[in-house]
Amino acid sequence: MSTSTLITFGLYLVTLLGIGLYFYRKTETLSDYILGGRTLGSGVTALSAGASDMSGWLLMGLPGAVYAYGINQIWLAIGLILGSLVNWTLVAKRLRVYSEIAQNAITIPDYLEYRFRENGHILRALSALVILLFFAIYTSSGLVAGATLFETTFELDRNIALITGTLIIVSYTFLGGYAAVSWTDFFQGLLMLGALVAAPLLLLGDLPFNKATEVIRDIDPTRLQLFHNMGWAGILSLMAWGLGYMGQPHILARFMGIRSATLIPRATGIAMTWMILSLAGAVFVGLMGIAALAQSPLPDGQQESVFLELTSLLFHPWMAGILLAAILSAVMSTVDSQLLVCSSAIAEDLYKPFFNPGASQRELVLISRSAVLLVAVIAFVIALQPDNLILDLVAYAWAGFGASFGPVILFSLFWRDMTAKSAAAGILTGAITILLWESFAPTIASSSTGWIANIASLYSMIPGFLLSSATVWLTGKTGAPPTEEVILQHERMVQACESPK
Repeated sequence: MSTSTLITFGLYLVTLLGIGLYFYRKTETLSDYILGGRTLGSGVTALSAGASDMSGWLLMGLPGAVYAYGINQIWLAIGLILGSLVNWTLVAKRLRVYSEIAQNAITIPDYLEYRFRENGHILRALSALVILLFFAIYTSSGLVAGATLFETTFELDRNIALITGTLIIVSYTFLGGYAAVSWTDFFQGLLMLGALVAAPLLLLGDLPFNKATEVIRDIDPTRLQLFHNMGWAGILSLMAWGLGYMGQPHILARFMGIRSATLIPRATGIAMTWMILSLAGAVFVGLMGIAALAQSPLPDGQQESVFLELTSLLFHPWMAGILLAAILSAVMSTVDSQLLVCSSAIAEDLYKPFFNPGASQRELVLISRSAVLLVAVIAFVIALQPDNLILDLVAYAWAGFGASFGPVILFSLFWRDMTAKSAAAGILTGAITILLWESFAPTIASSSTGWIANIASLYSMIPGFLLSSATVWLTGKTGAPPTEEVILQHERMVQACESPK
């Protein structure tokens, strides 16, 4: 790596730590640490939601998939755009208003308990355990991805690379909490967008699009076919990724932390613009990479490095340092958000209600910071023994959250008569369905034909989301109705959302 690239990247990391130190001095309460005291504006909320969502997948996974399989992978991007739009338009405002009405809830388990006035803490504990289950492995995979980048770029020993990446991410999450994470995600979101806009423009300067398509057609014409190898099950499965948005705790936390519900429409516009441009850039980079690297194509298993390869070919070392920072940002911005949600699950949803109900704000902030270290250590230990199983679990961690929490959050916001019992049943059904489907469906799909194979090959999000939704509805309809207090609280939320103020 050149000195200029190293200097650029080093300055970026110093900036991140500076942000963490700044917000460390401003953090006094648990609400400050977990939600930034609900003080963040529309721009920071929008870009931090996008950056924490996309992860290294945006700059490595999606371009790699398009490079390997072709334009048919765009169905995944379309599904994500539609899912995110639904999340911002249906969930964001109501969740922001409801979480404040419901005893100023600052976490998803917090919100669910106060939404249903469930005083036994069963719903809170169940939600927290599901969050910890999926995020522990999700986070470890992010650490592995970050380590791979450090290892490749700086030629470090893998364990040293893993330690370096973990320390950087944990440092500013530990110090500043939500505000630091959101502001760093804001800058990381800008970097990610800039990288995905600049790369296609430079590619077009060297290789006009019509010429690139001719090269791709000569290599493999099927990579330009939108429906190649895409039956109804394939398209539906890719687009079903969009359902996951409504159940991702680290994204929902952004809605709860915005300064005012009146800022949601503006944040929606910013978030969707960022997302569409970023996804379009990622797809374009992958497609153009087929032509740009035609003379030395990437071997199987290394397709996800297409953006890294193009960066070294196209950019000046100073700019390469910035783009390297953007790639690492994509990984780091998701891991820091996941660590923060896990820390809140331990401090707010397990420690406070079950071990020390009278804990002071200072004590809870200390527990949250300690939880960041604890979860990071667990994720680090898992990451020390990388296995394909860990990376495979990332795919159904998204489905796990989407199926467990997505239907429950939606019903809780729009169905007045939903109960705590139906919420708990929905969470359990979603989580169990995902785990069972991911364990057994691939074997059934590979050993079957016809409609059985098609059904078994569906992304687990689809059966998980549907079964969880059905369970919530049936349990709510057949069980005892909610109390008058719960009904009146829901009506207050609806009135507040409909108010022009």
